[in-house]
Amino acid sequence: MREQIPAALDGQRVDRVASLMTGRSRSVIASLVSEGKLSCSGELVVAGSQRVKEGDWVEIEVPADDDLDNYLNPDPEVDFELVHVDEWVVVIDKPINLVVHPGAGTTSPTLAHGLIARFPEIADIGPRERPGIVHRLDRDTSGLLVCARTDEALSHLTEEIGTRSMRRSYLVIAGGRPEAATGTIDAPIGRSRRSRTKMTVTEEGREARTHYEVLETWDEPVRASLLRCDLDTGRTHQIRVHLRAIDTPVLGDSTYGKPDPFEIGRPLLHAAELSFIHPATGLRVNFSSEPPSDFLRAMETFRKLNSKC
Repeated sequence: MREQIPAALDGQRVDRVASLMTGRSRSVIASLVSEGKLSCSGELVVAGSQRVKEGDWVEIEVPADDDLDNYLNPDPEVDFELVHVDEWVVVIDKPINLVVHPGAGTTSPTLAHGLIARFPEIADIGPRERPGIVHRLDRDTSGLLVCARTDEALSHLTEEIGTRSMRRSYLVIAGGRPEAATGTIDAPIGRSRRSRTKMTVTEEGREARTHYEVLETWDEPVRASLLRCDLDTGRTHQIRVHLRAIDTPVLGDSTYGKPDPFEIGRPLLHAAELSFIHPATGLRVNFSSEPPSDFLRAMETFRKLNSKC
């Protein structure tokens, strides 16, 4: 879909314009922006807050109406582990190869489909395309995330992300090793102009900050490190992009990283710890998750090979 901006919409946010063009909600438009489906006068849109000018051409790729209608049919067959459940929040240990919520190009059931099958009230919490979803993990990233069961909890947890009160720690197996044992990668991240589906470090990007700590290092069969990464911000593909920027790419990451030597076939990245202020009690709650078997197998193989050196 392609439309030219009239004088009446001069200065408006591009996500509002796209919503008017398509009849889709702003949350759907946000998903399409994150997937590189929206452009303005030939330039990829990287933030929905971007303003348009009279005469600009806005172009957007939208999913078929049938796809939208079927976004959130409850699906009790979607498998995931519940770590914690109460009246306000659900903490989930997401398995590998499960998309968190529907988006353009997503045809298989998502965590959101399974979530509303188990907790039907969540269907009315927040945008219908991502009900109760506070933050996301990539399809091939395993580990912890929190979802809200009430509007109040969603508002509270979203604010925690904005104020950086929510703490998220990841375990990563990366190629090579950082120059320093601990450090902070402070580099803005935005959509790549060369590839619509990739992110990159760019001056035009949004603020992004990752703290890392080297936990172990290995030399065989390739030089590699086990890292702990803590997020101050939650940009798309943040850890993967930041570690690539310091020449320590995530092993198994076909987009930004290096092949893993054991042919596991996914980024070796796991959301291991999650901590937030509970929206009802005001107390900090902490959760942890052991990495899945393929991640543990890679660690143990590295340790065995290097114990013989």
